[in-house]
Amino acid sequence: MRPHTARKRFGQHFLVDETVIDGIVRAIDPQPGEALVEIGPGLGALTHPLLQQCQALTVIELDRDLAVRLRKQAGLTVVEADVLKVDFAELAAQHAGRPLRVVGNLPYNISTPILFHLLDFSAHIQDQHFMLQKEVVQRMAAAPGGKDYGRLSVMLQWRYRIEDVLDVPPEAFDPPPRVDSAVVRMVPLPVDGTVDAKRLSELVTAAFSQRRKLLRHTLGRWMEANGMQQPFDLQRRAEEVPVQEYLALARQPPT
Repeated sequence: MRPHTARKRFGQHFLVDETVIDGIVRAIDPQPGEALVEIGPGLGALTHPLLQQCQALTVIELDRDLAVRLRKQAGLTVVEADVLKVDFAELAAQHAGRPLRVVGNLPYNISTPILFHLLDFSAHIQDQHFMLQKEVVQRMAAAPGGKDYGRLSVMLQWRYRIEDVLDVPPEAFDPPPRVDSAVVRMVPLPVDGTVDAKRLSELVTAAFSQRRKLLRHTLGRWMEANGMQQPFDLQRRAEEVPVQEYLALARQPPT
């Protein structure tokens, strides 16, 4: 079989460092019988060691040529599709309702849309382990008050416990990306049914729409337009507000 050339349009950077691969597999610790799903398996660097430990694995691959290769591997169920269009609730149903363990070396050019897509299915997920750009992981796990804390931080931290588990240098890939990478662990928190997710997304987007301005110029105007008069300190910038305060605001109905 001819060698596969990485394709820029798919954001392909194939993991080749065996030490790093072993570290990721140990962090995931897959067990037989678990509903394991890998996004973007590529040439199978993670796929094969994961399969050795769990015996069965579902992979989501957009590249048709790679999907053909993967179908030749026993124990793999190949979903040839754009991950942004995959219904993970349906995947969980296909695994007898077992919560999914989702892993992958995500394409860096669409990693944030993938994270937000999976957010809608967090109730069906046991945990997630992803290789991402190091800068993205820092933003995901950032605490209030720092330059990395933003919309991504709030929208993920309200649904997940986030942990940076492994740093990965560019030379661990072929071709090497121009950025440092990291593996993040995301464990869903219990579903908070008192929070309107759509409302939270809207108010957080408004708050961070102009980071340098005080919230009275951004979130304050959104609150006024949505009939909200609740006490809230708008003499701060968006990055100074903890996740729990955004959640408390999202719980309150318009007046």
